[in-house]
Amino acid sequence: MTTVNARMSTASAVKERTRMSRAARSRRIAGRGALLVLMIALAVAFLVPLVWLASTSLKTSGQVFIQPIEWIPNPPQWDNYPEVFRRLQFGRFIVNTLYVTVMGTVGSVLSSLMVAFGLAKIRWPGRDLLFALLVGTMMLPGIVTMIPVFIMFKQIGWVGTFYPLWVPSWFGSAFYIFLVRQYMLTLPNELNEAARIDGANNFAILWRVIVPLCGPAIASVAIFSFLAHYNNFMGPLIYLSDNNMYTIPLGLLWFQGRFGNFWHLVMAASMISVAPVIALFFFAQSYFVQGVQFAGLAGR
Repeated sequence: MTTVNARMSTASAVKERTRMSRAARSRRIAGRGALLVLMIALAVAFLVPLVWLASTSLKTSGQVFIQPIEWIPNPPQWDNYPEVFRRLQFGRFIVNTLYVTVMGTVGSVLSSLMVAFGLAKIRWPGRDLLFALLVGTMMLPGIVTMIPVFIMFKQIGWVGTFYPLWVPSWFGSAFYIFLVRQYMLTLPNELNEAARIDGANNFAILWRVIVPLCGPAIASVAIFSFLAHYNNFMGPLIYLSDNNMYTIPLGLLWFQGRFGNFWHLVMAASMISVAPVIALFFFAQSYFVQGVQFAGLAGR
């Protein structure tokens, strides 16, 4: 009798655990479903302006403000895109932007790697204090240094040139250095020691051992720097005065000022400018997420 009761009790306990497990699984599925619905709703909300931009860029001037909105132009005006280049020297703006962006991105990556290596893998007196001061500079608003930096560039004759837009990147950025340093701290120090035993100096260790392992961090810095230079509006506005030297953000403002009544052309120019950013996101999003993730895991 006791054995039968024990078996019944065990069976009841198993059934209860099964019921609780099914209830917990149902709650997890419901939670994930609700989260998925919320993410889809947010994605649609964020995509609406981009879809409207692409739609308007293919309309005629008279179709732009028609209510209700015509999301699919009929017929699509593909000639709006070459018309942008015919009415404005947009190709020159693209070349100027690519020059500034490439030079600034290369400078940010190289300077961040070298400084981060010195702060992460080389021991020297005052290293941690200097790193703390470096991180502290991120709290300083850029508007505070804008006038002194402008006066400095004016004194050396760089106002009206591209140099102020990309040369500072070759001297490092606190955020990029912090990001790369945190990633380098996740790499074992045994790699450096083994390379030193083989006779490698610091530069050889950096370029032959550390850099090949820092792909996600390098990709993250490159993406951040590319977007910062590509979308930079204030810098060109302050330092450039020749229309032939305008970058895309400043050129779009000038284009809107001249052809503000032709919103379909303004939207076409905006679509051309945003296309590289969209392509960069789809190409490098995995590297970006991995670099930020590992940088955040460094605990030393």
